[in-house]
Amino acid sequence: MPRPLEVLDLGHMRYAASLAVQQSLVDRRKRGEGADTLLFVEHPHVVTMGRNGKLQHILANEDVLARTGIDYFETDRGGDVTYHGPGQVVGYPVLDLREWRRDVHAYFSGVEQTLIDALASFGIAAERIPERGYEGVWVKGAKIAAIGIHISRWITSHGFALNVNTDLNYFKYIVPCGLTKPVCSLRSLGCDAGREEVMRAIADSFAKVFDYELVMAQQ
Repeated sequence: MPRPLEVLDLGHMRYAASLAVQQSLVDRRKRGEGADTLLFVEHPHVVTMGRNGKLQHILANEDVLARTGIDYFETDRGGDVTYHGPGQVVGYPVLDLREWRRDVHAYFSGVEQTLIDALASFGIAAERIPERGYEGVWVKGAKIAAIGIHISRWITSHGFALNVNTDLNYFKYIVPCGLTKPVCSLRSLGCDAGREEVMRAIADSFAKVFDYELVMAQQ
């Protein structure tokens, strides 16, 4: 029997506030309470640094970031530096992997596959690159989605950011994920799908990959 997955759209929310929502859900799942949840959110401009990040991959100092209206956070997720902002669909799955598979690599691969399958529904042939440092989802050598996760006592947090109609100029302030590779978006690839349509495709794909039944939650 498929397990229930609550899907909750937080709308436009600052990064710190979304972290608080995630942590509350993580704490509940660690206590064996609540249900697995897929959070969707769109952040104001923010640069986040993962556990494996290097400060030299931020190409602007704090004053420049502040003048440009970009927040900065250091996080406990894996990966390097990345950018979140308007026009992205950001997803934070909070799952108890003990009810699926206790396998970090399988989970990460499942998140990649979720996005690849969702993009395929819009006619975009995305792929993973099986090389260390190239985690995420790519289209013709350009990165369209970044993934950075954290797992504690088999409860997941953090997740992915998919560029939908993102202003790609903001990536000039960082070396995305530590790679000097181009980035792209659905819009730059000629796809005009909107946020609601993309979220629905991702949720449907996530349910299929991880064997869930979707439940639309109320904020």
